[in-house]
Amino acid sequence: MSDHPDPKTELLAAIPRLRAFALSLSGNTDRADDLVQQTLVKAWGSMASFEPGSNMPAWLYTILRNEFYSEFRRRRHEVSDSDGIFAARLASYPAQHGHMDFQDFQTALFKLADDHREALILIGASGLSYQEAADICGCAVGTMKSRVHRARARLAELLTVGTDEQFGPDQMWQAAVETVAVPGRSSSDT
Repeated sequence: MSDHPDPKTELLAAIPRLRAFALSLSGNTDRADDLVQQTLVKAWGSMASFEPGSNMPAWLYTILRNEFYSEFRRRRHEVSDSDGIFAARLASYPAQHGHMDFQDFQTALFKLADDHREALILIGASGLSYQEAADICGCAVGTMKSRVHRARARLAELLTVGTDEQFGPDQMWQAAVETVAVPGRSSSDT
């Protein structure tokens, strides 16, 4: 028979002292009980690494203390959000739909006549005035307005867009909405 006490018996005998130590660290009886339980679970799972004859209470105190400070570090970075207000703001829409929509937009954009695509990019994407775009292209302002209007109408037709909501919440589309007219939106909205 071994002259070392049974590790299971030592583990059970240490529980009241572990609880007192956990209570002194956490200041909360419920939290102290949780810490003791976590400590016992970790100790039980690592019992094979415990050296019989070594100091069981010291080993358990170390596990409990490490568990307490690890959780303290984790909680320090957490925000209390019992109502879910912060979590609701962190919602992220799936990116793959926006990416696919943007690819469709690019494909449709390159189906436009060259002068219409050029007018749409100069006015919508580059933010130039109709006069500046007309000067660059060497045409009248009215011609530039007509090209932009026709480009927007054709682009909306190619994309089968009926309303702004069909673009979805994707941020790339938010920028594209500024350049594409949809039925019901006048050309003076840009």
